[in-house]
Amino acid sequence: MCSYVCGQWGATANFVLDVCLNKSETSKNLDQDDVYVQESFAHSLLFARKVSSGVLDMTQTTEQAGASSSTPSALKRWAISWLLTRAASEQRTAKLRKNREAKRHKDGRCHKLEYFHQVDDGYSHLTIQVLGRIKAQYDVDIEVHIVPPLRDDNYPEPDLLQDMSRWDAALIAPGYGVRFPDASAHPPDCLRELATRVLCNLTPNCFSREGVAVSECLWRGDDAGLMAIADKHGVASDREVQNKLNAGAERRKKLKHYGGANFWYEGEWYWGISRLYHLEQRLKSLGADRSPNQPLIAPRPAICSQFGPGAKDLTLEYFASLRSPYTAVSWDPTLKLAKDSGVNLVLRPVLPMVMRGVPATVIKGLYFWFDCAREARALGARQDSFYDPIGKPIIHAYGIYKWASGHGKGYDFFGAFLKAAFCEGINTNAMSGLKKVAEMAGLDWAEAKKHMNNDTWQEEAEQNRLAMYGFGSWGVPSYRLLGPDGKEILGVWGQDRLWLVAQKIAEHS
Repeated sequence: MCSYVCGQWGATANFVLDVCLNKSETSKNLDQDDVYVQESFAHSLLFARKVSSGVLDMTQTTEQAGASSSTPSALKRWAISWLLTRAASEQRTAKLRKNREAKRHKDGRCHKLEYFHQVDDGYSHLTIQVLGRIKAQYDVDIEVHIVPPLRDDNYPEPDLLQDMSRWDAALIAPGYGVRFPDASAHPPDCLRELATRVLCNLTPNCFSREGVAVSECLWRGDDAGLMAIADKHGVASDREVQNKLNAGAERRKKLKHYGGANFWYEGEWYWGISRLYHLEQRLKSLGADRSPNQPLIAPRPAICSQFGPGAKDLTLEYFASLRSPYTAVSWDPTLKLAKDSGVNLVLRPVLPMVMRGVPATVIKGLYFWFDCAREARALGARQDSFYDPIGKPIIHAYGIYKWASGHGKGYDFFGAFLKAAFCEGINTNAMSGLKKVAEMAGLDWAEAKKHMNNDTWQEEAEQNRLAMYGFGSWGVPSYRLLGPDGKEILGVWGQDRLWLVAQKIAEHS
C-alpha cells in the first residue's frame, strides 16, 4: 500500500508537469487543449517530479499496521502539497482561463461545449434535458459524444454507482427544474441497447429534442414509446454504435476524464447538472449569454433556513474524513445547518478511501481536487493552503479525536484538523503541527499527545463505513437523516446535497 499511495502522488506530479510544460505524450494528446503556466510554477513541478521519481532520494516511507495505509516521506508530502495548493489556486485558474480565451480568439473558434452522454446513467438523464436550453440561452455549439460505462479503478463500486445514479438523480431532479421517472429499477438491457442505437442515429440538430424523449422512454420502461421514436428516426447498426461508443470513449480519455453527464469547455470539466452553474457563470463572464438578465438554467439550490420545532427530534448522521477536501468544504455549512435547525448532529468519522483499500487514479484525483477548489470558492470557503495529512497524521488525529470526544471536544478537534490541513497549510505530520491543531481545539497538548497511538477508534470507523455502505454510499461527506423512531428518512453522498438534507429536515420538522 505504501508504494501505491506514493506512486499515485508521484504520477499526479508527473501528469500535471507534463501538461504544464506541454512537451510529453500526455500534453500532445491534448491537441488544442494545452495549458499555460508561469515559469516558476513549472520549476516547482520539476522539483516535485524529482522527489517523486527518486532523483532526490530522501524517501523513507513507513509501513502502517492494521487498517491504515502508509505515509510518504516528509519531502514528498511537502512537495505534492505545495504543488496541489498552487495548481488549483484562484489566480492560476483565472490565468488559464484567460489564456484559453485568448487562444480561442486567435484560432477564430466559437464557444464550443463537448457533452458526454452515458445512456444508462441517471445523471445523464438530467443533463440531457438542459441541452436545448443551454443552446437557446448561450451562444455556443454543442458536440455530443455517446460514451460507454467504465469498469476500472475510477469506479471502485460500479454497481453501487449505477444504483445511486438512479435514486440520487430522482432525489435532486426537482431542485434543478428537471424530471426523473419513478423508476424502481435500472432499465433492462434490451431497452438500453435500443435507446443507444436510436441516440447514435440522431442528427446533431435533433439530439437535444429527441434525445430527451429517448431517455425519458428508457427510464420509464416505455417499450412502445421507444419503438415509435426508433421507427421515426431509425437506428444505428451494431458497427455504427460500436464506432460511436469507441470514439466517445477515446475523446473522453484524451481529455482526461472517465464519467458520463459531463461537459468539457476550454480546459475544464463540469460533471453533471450540479456543476452546470460553474459553466454558466464562466460563459456569462465571456459575454456568451444571449439574455444576460435571465437567471442561470441550473443554479445551485439554496439551503433553506426555516425549520419547525420537530427538527430537534431528528438525527443527522454526518460521515466525514479528515483527508477529504469535500469534507473540509462541508464542515462549516453542516454545523451551521445543525445549529439553525436544531437537529441532533452525530459525527461518524471514516478512514480516507485510499487508507481503506479503495482504488484511486491520478485523473480522478485531479478532477476532484480542482472541482473541490472551485466549489469552495463558490461557497466563500477558504481552502487555499493544503498540507496532505495522509497516513500517520490521520492515525494520530483519530486517536486524539476519540479521546477528545470523551471530553466534549471531538467536534472542535475535527474541525481544527480540517482547517489546519486545508486552510492553514499546517504540517500535521510534525508534532509541532499536531500540537497547533490541539491548541486550536482548546485541548491540552501534554494530555492529548498521550492518545495519538490509541487505536480504539478503528472499530468505530469500520462500523461507520459499513453503515454508510448500508444506504448506498461509499464516500464522504455523506449524510443520513433519521426520524424520531430511528428510521431512515434520507441518505445521500456529497457536500452538494446539503440543500436536500435541509429540505428534508424542514419537511419533517
